[in-house]
Order: sequence, then structure tokens, then C-alpha cells
Amino acid sequence: MSKNISISDEVYRKLKREKGDRSFSEVIDDRLDESARIADVAGQGILDTESIESVSEDIEELSEGTLNRLEDDAV
Repeated sequence: MSKNISISDEVYRKLKREKGDRSFSEVIDDRLDESARIADVAGQGILDTESIESVSEDIEELSEGTLNRLEDDAV
């Protein structure tokens, strides 16, 4: 049985480089067997600190705007 998953282009390139003649499932399974965290093969940690801070600020501003609109609609 197989499942479809979505991964970033960057993660795909990394897996493809490591793949050789093995299946993607074998590559991921081997990494997980090596006590690697799923985040290591799922593309986590690919943003630098500055990007993370910028995105976090954007999310916070957008969230505040949503809350303000909800409060306005409730009045």
C-alpha cells in the first residue's frame, strides 16, 4: 500500500540526490531508522532566523487584523 505526501521542492531535491537506485520510501525509512527526526526528512528548519522572525511578525499582524475585523463585525 502506498500514500501520497507533499514535500517542498528543496526536500525533493535532497531526497533525490540521496536516493540513488533506492525508492524514496527506502531513503526515508533508512533516515528514520538512524534515529533521525521526521523533521530532518520533512524539510523543517530550512528557514534562517531572520526569515522566521519576519514570517512570525507578518502572521501576528495578519492575525491582529482578523481579530479587529471580527470585533467590528460583532458590534
